Amino acid sequence: MKAFNESISVARVLERLDQYLARKDYAAAERHLNYWMAEAELISDKRSMVTIANEQIGFYRKQGMKEQAFSASEKALALAEEVGLGGSITMGTTLINAATACKAFGEAEKALPLYEKAKEIYQMRLSPDDRRMGGLYNNMALALKDLGQLDESMDMFRMAIKVMEKVSGGELEVAITYCNMADLYAQNGSSDNILPCLRKAFELISTDSLNRDGYYAFVCEKCAPIFGFYGLQEQENELSERARIIYEGA
Repeated sequence: MKAFNESISVARVLERLDQYLARKDYAAAERHLNYWMAEAELISDKRSMVTIANEQIGFYRKQGMKEQAFSASEKALALAEEVGLGGSITMGTTLINAATACKAFGEAEKALPLYEKAKEIYQMRLSPDDRRMGGLYNNMALALKDLGQLDESMDMFRMAIKVMEKVSGGELEVAITYCNMADLYAQNGSSDNILPCLRKAFELISTDSLNRDGYYAFVCEKCAPIFGFYGLQEQENELSERARIIYEGA
């Protein structure tokens, strides 16, 4: 049995998780997370438990498993407080993950206060040009959009782009934001702005210097249907093919 004061290697846990996700072996990914959560609990490695619980939130959100995602959110937030991480960047990230799960399952009204708390922490702890600020603004914009606060949502999308345009390798995040803005323009009746947003997004996704890795495939797969929905089938097919090639090579 492991000594009480040992800790697990979170970096190795996450590396293996990425490998499962790149192969779309979601059953193995879930088993992997549950196994290492149990191991961390066994040795009372609560900081590692926070990290793993955060990964579980994202995993279950993407798998559409609401109850499990909310349970992981509650666990992560409680653990973060318990180990003294309140007000830390880790707590900010945990709040964002919990909020994003709420938003994904149609509870944007619960998500927004969590995003606001995270913003307070991030603005105290991070540079205004930190890529994590851009991600927060983009997520907040989506929650505001769901709540019908369209002007506020557009402002947040623009803030996200302003940050991510300054970040090295931020093209994919900016592309995602432009895709989100296209949907917002459709919602507020500004249809003339939809295609320019999508063309800009495709250009950014096609940046030659980007690594064609699992995250790149994820973005391609996520954005492809948006292009198809607005009549850009060629771009949809191209992005889907890029994702397929990466996943099959993993």
